[in-house]
Amino acid sequence: MRRAHHNLLAWKSSIVLVKTIYDLTANFPKAELYGLTGQMRRAAVSVPSNIAEGAARATKKEFAHFLVIARGSLSELETQIEIAKKLGYLPEEHSTYKQLDEVFALIGGLIRSNQKKLLTPTLNSSLLTLI
Repeated sequence: MRRAHHNLLAWKSSIVLVKTIYDLTANFPKAELYGLTGQMRRAAVSVPSNIAEGAARATKKEFAHFLVIARGSLSELETQIEIAKKLGYLPEEHSTYKQLDEVFALIGGLIRSNQKKLLTPTLNSSLLTLI
């Protein structure tokens, strides 16, 4: 069965990002399994999970809330990638940043689109009150 979030490019791209993070962290030291490895994987999984949960909610306001949480998880993941680089677990240059930027942009677009939909009825009803 297809759900609303299955049609969202942000959700699809964030699923690909999860796979990338799992692949990247597979080579981290075993001592990091419950540390940075687990944190990065949880943050990555949180992104598509929150997009899906928001898309399943009843209102656009709830959807917007979960999109902001997904974006927060993405920022958390970006920070953890920087830490992994500083610890020498990741090379300075890798394609993950391109994926992060893509997902950031897609979530940002969904947030903006959703905000416009939230504002439109308010503006219309405000105009009607003035008339």
